[in-house]
Amino acid sequence: MQPPDDVQTPDQVDALVQLSFAVQLVLTRVAAEHDLSVTQLRMLGILRDRTPTMAQIAAYLELDRSSVSGLVDRAERRGLVARRPSETDARVTLVEATDRGFAVGAQIAAAVTRGIQSLLEGSPAPDIEAVVRIAARAIRTAG
Repeated sequence: MQPPDDVQTPDQVDALVQLSFAVQLVLTRVAAEHDLSVTQLRMLGILRDRTPTMAQIAAYLELDRSSVSGLVDRAERRGLVARRPSETDARVTLVEATDRGFAVGAQIAAAVTRGIQSLLEGSPAPDIEAVVRIAARAIRTAG
């Protein structure tokens, strides 16, 4: 696939890569403040509004099922998530956030919001709106 005509220069590509690094740093710092990995942080984000199967978590995080099993084990030991059997398929295990997991997730969401806001501080609203539109389009393209 050819890159769009308006993103051709190394400086443009570098700026986008540097932005992704800055966002990743925010996530890494917030995760560390809660003694979590970025992957654990992402899992809690997934569990905010759904109760997925282990297989769905693996797909969302692009991990193999054995990695997800360990990820859930560690979060379960910390009281952040709980496993429960599916009511419709005994072979399926669902994962849900516990009350503690939801509380930690809310703290993480607030901290990530503050971190992203600090990255955009001083940017005019139209520029921020443009970044959001570009990010949404890139996410849709990535699938």
